[in-house]
Amino acid sequence: MRETWGWLLVLVALCSGGVQAGPGEADAAFERQFGDAFLDRYWRENPEAGIASGYYRYAADLLVPDAAYRAHYLRYLDGALADLAQVDPSALSEARRADWALLKNRLESERWGLSTFKQWQWDPSLYNVAEPIALLLNTPYAPEPQRLRTVMTRLAKVPAFYAAAKAAISQPTREHTQLAIQQSAGVLDVLGKGLEVQLAGSGLSAAERTEFWLRLRAARAAAQSYIAWLKALDARLALDGSARSFRIGETLYEQKFAYDIQSGSTGKQLYERALAEKERLHARMSVLADQLWPKYFPDTAAPADRVEKIGKLIAKLSEQHTTREDFIAEAQRQVPMLEAWVRDHDLLTLDASRPLQVRETPLYQRGFSIASVNAPGPYDPTANTYYNVSPLDDYTPEQAESFLREYNRWQFQILNIHEAVPGHYVQLVYANKSPSKIKALFGNGAMVEGWAVYSEKMMLESGWGGFEPEIELIHSKWLLRVVSNTIIDYGIQVLNWPEQRVLDLIRNEAFQSETEARGKWRRATLSQVQLTSYFAGYSAIYDYRERLKRELGPRFDLKRFHERFLSFGSAPVAVIESLMRPQDAAKP
Repeated sequence: MRETWGWLLVLVALCSGGVQAGPGEADAAFERQFGDAFLDRYWRENPEAGIASGYYRYAADLLVPDAAYRAHYLRYLDGALADLAQVDPSALSEARRADWALLKNRLESERWGLSTFKQWQWDPSLYNVAEPIALLLNTPYAPEPQRLRTVMTRLAKVPAFYAAAKAAISQPTREHTQLAIQQSAGVLDVLGKGLEVQLAGSGLSAAERTEFWLRLRAARAAAQSYIAWLKALDARLALDGSARSFRIGETLYEQKFAYDIQSGSTGKQLYERALAEKERLHARMSVLADQLWPKYFPDTAAPADRVEKIGKLIAKLSEQHTTREDFIAEAQRQVPMLEAWVRDHDLLTLDASRPLQVRETPLYQRGFSIASVNAPGPYDPTANTYYNVSPLDDYTPEQAESFLREYNRWQFQILNIHEAVPGHYVQLVYANKSPSKIKALFGNGAMVEGWAVYSEKMMLESGWGGFEPEIELIHSKWLLRVVSNTIIDYGIQVLNWPEQRVLDLIRNEAFQSETEARGKWRRATLSQVQLTSYFAGYSAIYDYRERLKRELGPRFDLKRFHERFLSFGSAPVAVIESLMRPQDAAKP
């Protein structure tokens, strides 16, 4: 992966002719053209993404996603790419050359998405006004009356927004239609009673409150109409069989993989590596199972079949878990313990001014994953960072028990490491401090997810869990999930694997529960490539660290490696490798 990026930069240099300015002069020119003014224009064209990044200048603008907007945005992308093509990247410093490549990938990816992938056509869940409004209401970037006026301006365009959504959708998948129905109920929650109470107690004038209420009522009606329309659409799709398949096929998959993962490898190559890693993990887990078997089954001989042996032992360990009532409270209890461990073992410097708040996942975000992090962007790094954990209220007793066995005593710790500390939360805090806004803003999903997976292994290497074989076995099971994510994503989207084959692999070879298996099948029908980002990023980070350890020997400093690695924002791992020097990870 590292070599691929190196050859890309060499190729760029060879293909660039003409007189070259010195790196300092060229960097300054690049910054003038693609610095704050460029980003301001980008957020004007993408106000929702701007809000998520903490850039509120255009927060009042709700763009109507109609054909005119799509044509306008394509023209904008073409113009930005033409401007970027005028830059000779070989004249730039290495750091700015990486920014150039990241920006080029981002703009080309968006253009491909609009003109080729066309998710706007077949995924009704894209059309949801809830999250930007919720962020504006809950983020104290400005006095409350100002934020409410911003929301009021956005509300005025909600009816046109959903009208454009209905016009854009053509031959959707049933899976995305049903997700849209579920998540659109969260829109009504954001626009519900809580907002009425906030409005009534606000500093807005009586006339403003009246106007706000009128727009709120119209927005609710538009959201309700969209939900009713979606339900009718889903019923029709069920009857006439006209729904599009959620499988995107090999050509689109490999194109999306190249844009999203940015590793230099192909989806097929990663799939083949994942198959080999699954075999390695099974072999190690068999050794651990032999160690643990007499402790948990003292009077029973271990099965000869290793998969059966591992599965039975995991099932036994999974009996130890929290309750559905204490699920969120347990996450709240563990996060401070993880923070203390990271500090005490000198793994990373944590920013005490950026506390993590554990909360129930908002309704409009539910239905995709059980836990996630909402972090502010680099423009508003002091805004709240939330660790969202979904309650199990809607689960039957049987579903809840299956879920809790999956997230048992050991695996729940690994989940909290991954999502919170020192995983996503810590990485995103560091990303917001990166001197390069491009690297922080246009983050690479494989690096982000890969760091979270790497952080699990790093914590266990430092002694979290007491080096017990139980936690290593369960962590190996978790890594099997990371590996199987890649296998099933490629299998479903490219190889047309049926549901039963996927469920069998998840349950019988990755040792996951029934609830987790069915949830993963659902997730894999709603996304493409994203599930591969965990293994792609983790393997690249771990491989890079091990190379540096071999090169530096006793001079290798783990904390310096972590902090220098994270200082480059959420750039692809290959880019970070090209920017770091071995001495950056050496003891001073």
